[in-house]
Amino acid sequence: MGSIWTPAFAGESGVGMAGGLKIYATRLTRSLITLPTGRGWAVCLAISSVTLAGMGLLLGFSTGLYRLTPTQPDLLQRMALVFFIPALGEEIIFRGLLVPALHEKTEAVWPIRISVTLYVFWHVLEALTFLPGAASVFLRPDFLLCCGVLGLGCALMRHITGSLWPAVLLHWALVVIWQTWLGGVSALA
Repeated sequence: MGSIWTPAFAGESGVGMAGGLKIYATRLTRSLITLPTGRGWAVCLAISSVTLAGMGLLLGFSTGLYRLTPTQPDLLQRMALVFFIPALGEEIIFRGLLVPALHEKTEAVWPIRISVTLYVFWHVLEALTFLPGAASVFLRPDFLLCCGVLGLGCALMRHITGSLWPAVLLHWALVVIWQTWLGGVSALA
């Protein structure tokens, strides 16, 4: 059985650093080529609904983090950019590599906790380094809590389905909505 740092896949063994890297490369590759079953998509819809309710209703609107704004211009360009950065890029790192799928012989609780924690701290690092214009939002406790809720929802979908794509789609949709209609573009100025 694998530890939280070196997952074991059925029929595979990795020794040392090269073996560990192979395991993570295999995990990522499998997460990118796997699509959820119909039941998996239904579970993802339920997780997405809870994630959206937690981020939007319980946190974002109640704290003033989210506010309805006029539609921002360049929607198609934003949709394309957000798909690659942050959705796909962050999901590859924080869920594709770090979160094991159910079929792996690895405990998932700690990898999910680590994934969510690193994802939240990633936004702090962004605000303090290469996105200083976003610091007024990215360093808000309610924003970071929303990041944690999104990270957990994405990690659960990745773990349950074995696929990275539901997490990418949820991440993409929520960032596009935030930037386009809920004041997010001004946060990135």
